[in-house]
Amino acid sequence: MITHIQGKLVEKNPTDVVIDCNGVGYVLHISLHTYSQIPVGDYLKLFTHLQVKEDSHTLYGFSSLAEREIFRLLISVSGIGASIARTMLSSLTPKQVIEGIASNDIGLIQGIKGIGAKTAQRVIIDLKDKVLKIYDIDEVSVSKGNTNKDEALSALEVLGFIRKQAERVVDKIVMAQPDATVETIIKQALKNL
Repeated sequence: MITHIQGKLVEKNPTDVVIDCNGVGYVLHISLHTYSQIPVGDYLKLFTHLQVKEDSHTLYGFSSLAEREIFRLLISVSGIGASIARTMLSSLTPKQVIEGIASNDIGLIQGIKGIGAKTAQRVIIDLKDKVLKIYDIDEVSVSKGNTNKDEALSALEVLGFIRKQAERVVDKIVMAQPDATVETIIKQALKNL
């Protein structure tokens, strides 16, 4: 029904914004990713998703069409509501969510607050084919890039680092340099751990 809202940015918080559109203030619930993408200035356009429930109408705002599409894919999964989908997009970038689903990274999905092992598996089972098709990802290339990451994580665990901490650092390195070798990932991770 409402596909986007543009107008004067009246209020900006990490979880929501208020946009004045011709004298009407709209509250849009946003992810931290969208919050980080909001440009400095008083004019803003966000793509929206309207959730209609029996007792409320809630607008969710997104900085890009891609983020909105991922949000809609996530809420289509049984057990994932709008608040958990928003938490996922606050904890991970849309690209990380797509890559995590495409590469069967249950640990990445399960690492998000409010998502257990079964729900993480359901997200991957329900969305993997859609994500591979929509984003035209080749499964082989996703796995190949992930092998270096997995090998680096295993090596860091052997060196005595806690997997969760190592994973955060390694994910940042892999996002910055997708073609990094295992050695490069380990060297950079050791500097940051």
